[in-house]
Amino acid sequence: MTEAARVPWYREVSPGQWKSLFAAWIGYLLDGFDFVLITLVLTEIADEFDLSTASAASLVSGAFITRWLGGAVLGALGDRYGRKAAMITSILLYSLATFACGFAWNYISLFAARLVIGMGMAGEYSASATYVLESWPARLRNRASGFLISGYSGGTIIASELYKWVVPHWGWRWMFWIGVLPVLVALWVRRALPEAGDWHEEVGAARARPNPFRPLFAGRVRASVNTALTVAASVALFLVFTPAGAGWRRPLSVLAAGCLFAFAAQLGGRRRWPLYVSLMCTVFCAFLYSWPIQALLPTYLKEQLEYSPSEVTDVMFYAGFGTMAGCWLAGFVGDWLGTRRAYAVTLLASLVFVFPVFAVQDSLVGLGVLLFFLLALSQGISGILPRYIAGHFPTGSRAASLGFVYNTGALGGAVAPVLGAHLAEGMSLGRALAVLTFGLTLVVIVLVGADVPGRLGRLTDPEGDEDHLVPGQRPSMAGPDPKKT
Repeated sequence: MTEAARVPWYREVSPGQWKSLFAAWIGYLLDGFDFVLITLVLTEIADEFDLSTASAASLVSGAFITRWLGGAVLGALGDRYGRKAAMITSILLYSLATFACGFAWNYISLFAARLVIGMGMAGEYSASATYVLESWPARLRNRASGFLISGYSGGTIIASELYKWVVPHWGWRWMFWIGVLPVLVALWVRRALPEAGDWHEEVGAARARPNPFRPLFAGRVRASVNTALTVAASVALFLVFTPAGAGWRRPLSVLAAGCLFAFAAQLGGRRRWPLYVSLMCTVFCAFLYSWPIQALLPTYLKEQLEYSPSEVTDVMFYAGFGTMAGCWLAGFVGDWLGTRRAYAVTLLASLVFVFPVFAVQDSLVGLGVLLFFLLALSQGISGILPRYIAGHFPTGSRAASLGFVYNTGALGGAVAPVLGAHLAEGMSLGRALAVLTFGLTLVVIVLVGADVPGRLGRLTDPEGDEDHLVPGQRPSMAGPDPKKT
């Protein structure tokens, strides 16, 4: 037995590495707090602005529309100038936009603020994830990923606890104004952080800084075409998820998808474009199975089960803590079984709880316990999703590639609540959520369990199947470092 095997894993992590995790975790906590606010007050906003369920659900979608752009731009900022700069820029962006939501005077103004939130959140995801993964010991990076993403769930718990006190007394706008206060804590914690180890060693010390998007703007013709694609994708997505695009949603969706796939193909290049596209599709389906519940659970509790604000808070506590516990579990299981195996096995176990959750009608405790286990197994496993994706990309382009791939796939989160609301027009909302969750979870199990992105990537790039976070391993199979066991 080696010295590394005898030392408890937490002693392998230095105080500075724990501090880096905490600083990024605080950002994710604020991310979860800010984002879940809209789902908690969706019914109050719909009443004030006289919105249908589908129109109200599009406010949740709004933050996803700009994520692909925010993830790419702020990710590129992180690759070129360091992870710290991108982390601070991102948290300022989405916190100030959350504050602005409290001043919204109609649907359009609130939707516009949600667009800015989406850009900031996307940058926070890519910058914080790459910062922590590049700072922690290589063999513990699944664990680091799980701990980090659990911060998001902590934010949802805090938001749901505040909801029952704030909204009944002061109204929904105060939830957004309060949400900006903790940003000062996050900025204070991050002010003296060192730069991420991997980035500092491989990029920061180099004379030439990387520009992941240089291939997109090499030459006047290509620059003009890609600028037009950016505008077309942004406008098309805006129209798809607002009433302005009524009657044109299918062709607009095809246009937006074509633009985004064109960017993926260029960023991946001739050898790696299948990997980029398949990872985007995998993330898209992951959001489709998880976000119907995340976005519409409060609406389901208030409208179908007729729960009071305090009862909604209680159920959301079970849900949030379940997801947080699942993220912690995912990190350990990922380091034990390997990232891909842990993902597929945990999702498969979650299917047992999907339909029972929406069969419970009269037991708040029973519903809460079932939700705890469902979300621990289904959404908690997303704690290692950054680890799964980031391992496919080298340090010089990791933040931009992770930011683009993940946040483009995150458009599934924009589609999910609207799709759930439309399905609910022909069946109960609970049944619609159960059908979407069960069906799309099966799809993700196949994509991840069968290593579809990795297999497609190896078809065109046989030599590129390396885990860039743990050299010598494949990103889909990364588990304990064989050199330390």
